[in-house]
Amino acid sequence: MPDLTRYDMLIDGAWVAASDGRTTLSLNPATGEAWAEVPEATEADVDRAVRAADRAVREGPWSRMLPSERGRCLSKLGDLLAGKSEELGRIETIDTGKLLKETRWQARYIAEFFHFYAGAADKISGETLPIDKHDMLAFTLREPLGVVAAVVPWNSQLFLTAVKLGPALAAGNTVVLKASENAPAAMLAFGRLIEEAGFPPGVVNIVTGGGEPCGRVLTSHPLVARVSFTGGPNAARQVIRNTAENFAQVSLELGGKSPFMVFEDADQESAVNGSIAGIFGASGQSCVAGSRLYLQEKIADKFLEQMVGQARKIIIGDPLDEATQMGPLATTGQLERIEREVAHAQAEGGRLLTGGKRPPQLNRGWFYEPTIIEAPRQALRIVDTELFGPVLTVLRFKTEEDVIGLANDTKHGLAAGIFTKDGAKALRVAKATRAGIVWINTYRVVSPIAEFGGYKGSGFGRESGFQALWDYTRPKTIWINTSTAPVGNPFVMR
Repeated sequence: MPDLTRYDMLIDGAWVAASDGRTTLSLNPATGEAWAEVPEATEADVDRAVRAADRAVREGPWSRMLPSERGRCLSKLGDLLAGKSEELGRIETIDTGKLLKETRWQARYIAEFFHFYAGAADKISGETLPIDKHDMLAFTLREPLGVVAAVVPWNSQLFLTAVKLGPALAAGNTVVLKASENAPAAMLAFGRLIEEAGFPPGVVNIVTGGGEPCGRVLTSHPLVARVSFTGGPNAARQVIRNTAENFAQVSLELGGKSPFMVFEDADQESAVNGSIAGIFGASGQSCVAGSRLYLQEKIADKFLEQMVGQARKIIIGDPLDEATQMGPLATTGQLERIEREVAHAQAEGGRLLTGGKRPPQLNRGWFYEPTIIEAPRQALRIVDTELFGPVLTVLRFKTEEDVIGLANDTKHGLAAGIFTKDGAKALRVAKATRAGIVWINTYRVVSPIAEFGGYKGSGFGRESGFQALWDYTRPKTIWINTSTAPVGNPFVMR
């Protein structure tokens, strides 16, 4: 296949193929055709990457660099990323099917995450403790953990790379990034900026491959001190089992089935637009997709009429085309699973309001229409099943108490949306909702300053913000005896 784009892995500052030469093909979701070839890392490749990261954090020069020097590397990386946003966005679009206008913008904005952590690198400090003993001084230092294994899925991979890489590097750690076996090209292309930004060899390594052996060896490696994982719950359970071998600290971001609550006093146009963006943006392939819509009974009919009308007008097609509003799903597996779950929902009594099939005008690629299903009851399987696609379930509610109960009746807890003009009610519902992110009269807004993460089955730990920075360090307490008197007899207690 002479027209394939070929990528290598980044290990210890060098671009390398898999040690046994094995590769896998990456398919363009808009066409279903192979367009890139990427390595499949062996156990030896992963081990080499981890050992390179361990040397870099123990022996230097990374460990000997000043925090401000690490910050300058991160700042340069942010500048380079912003300058390459068009190129990286195009690669991510071809590889994942996300709209070019979104991937291009996202790559440019993600640069701000690296700039944020660049400025934070020399702001990490310990404290002097007001100790309860005479002639003793006690203080803490915050030190890097060591080697971080960062496991990143295919969706929003540059964003998810930034929220792991930024704080980990600012705190002085080194990182082995595992790209998804699906659509890893954008991360590998991003890796080209690492050396140019001034990071020494081994500080950032990128490997590609599936959970076995790549993910298993990485997350169970004895030299890995922390695992930051974003993905599905089944893989997360395996990650936790793997870390029983190395006692690595773990953070998990596992997606969700986020409730989008609209009260009768909401600005309807704003709420409709917010819901459309929350579920059909990125073809629904977002961890925080607002895939459960709850409408107060009084406004439900009018709201659905408007929303269904807008959903039917969404332009589906080539994600590289600036006129396209929704691209394909990333994999055939997602498409087939969504088709099964939508059919099952209808068999359980769900009412299909729009969509529910592949667009007839698109005869290749993995496209699926924007789909809205009204569920007669919360117990339908589709209501609490994350589909990772453009499928919205709708239920009606009567009171504030009712919708809080419905919103929290889930095994997930990543995000939630609330639309109402009543500020007091918005805050009451936000406080009562069991989710790590709650948006009021807006949706899918992020910032490097604001941490995010889940409750319950959506995982634990936080990414972004200063909280993530602290999570990539550990405190060390130092005691100093300031007295000139000799240490007393240890067998005489005073």
